[in-house]
Amino acid sequence: MQRPGSVQRKIPCLFLTEVKDEPSHKRENQPFKVLATEIINPKAQEADVFSALPTEKVDGTCCYVTLYKGQPYLWARLDRKPNKQAEKRYKRFVHAKQDTKEFIWNAEADLKTVPESWIPAKEIAQSNGQPLPDETGHIPGWVPVEKGSKQYCWHSSVINYEAGVALVLKPQDEDPDTLEISLIKLCDLLEQTLELIGTNINANPYGLGSKKHPIHFLVPHGLFPVKNPPTLNYSEVLLWFESFKEAKIEGIVWHCKDGALIKLHRHHLGLRWPISDTRLSSQPAFVNVNLAHYEGDFQSKSLFTFLSSRVGQRFERLKDLTLDGI
Repeated sequence: MQRPGSVQRKIPCLFLTEVKDEPSHKRENQPFKVLATEIINPKAQEADVFSALPTEKVDGTCCYVTLYKGQPYLWARLDRKPNKQAEKRYKRFVHAKQDTKEFIWNAEADLKTVPESWIPAKEIAQSNGQPLPDETGHIPGWVPVEKGSKQYCWHSSVINYEAGVALVLKPQDEDPDTLEISLIKLCDLLEQTLELIGTNINANPYGLGSKKHPIHFLVPHGLFPVKNPPTLNYSEVLLWFESFKEAKIEGIVWHCKDGALIKLHRHHLGLRWPISDTRLSSQPAFVNVNLAHYEGDFQSKSLFTFLSSRVGQRFERLKDLTLDGI
């Protein structure tokens, strides 16, 4: 599959941002907002964002496919974070200095332990071969999703290691305006990052599935180009998000020619998310999950098996796909 970009580190915003003492739409318990100014981020200018490919930012949890135990595995995002003592010391420092960049983290003493299988994300800063925390004390990383994992049960629901396949939501080859739910070999997804979306992820902004029959998919990053994208100045971008059907998305990620990624969320502009009738959930969808072509233990109550009972069916909207009544 096409690989326009891989999310391995924090992505800078299109605009420089500032913190406002207002409740956040994205996190209700967060007493402040991070809002865009009207100034284009120098990092975006350096990456030539003006000639980059704009793609839909899909609202899910980030995943990664790479080798584990000699075979392609799905990995869940797990950042190594500061322990309570270090977090308190960091907050005291920032309150006194009003600057996060001067704080020095001790990766050995300040960070929580992680599973032995944990690996740091690519592209992060290192010293003497050891990954370094970013300015918030986090080291982005990944842990493998083991078969039958309870902690990562929704990740596990979209993969079958015996058959070596994953449930992927992508544009249909013959008609890119129609979505296709299909089986993709994990080996064809190697070194890609993807979003896991669905019923139990991020309050389900796309209205997928139900409590009785949850539905989840993997969506490779950069797969949905933004049609009729806005001119890159603040007022034009804001008008675009407020006015156009194509703009009923969480945000935009620009894939630059040098490999850099630049992003913009609706909430950076003070706009609400989730919204009704998102672009993704409103698109027609075709189910192409045919288990007859694969060898593997597809359990009778697995998402694979339920979707295979809908094989060949087309739905006017993705959110109309239901497994209730099966």
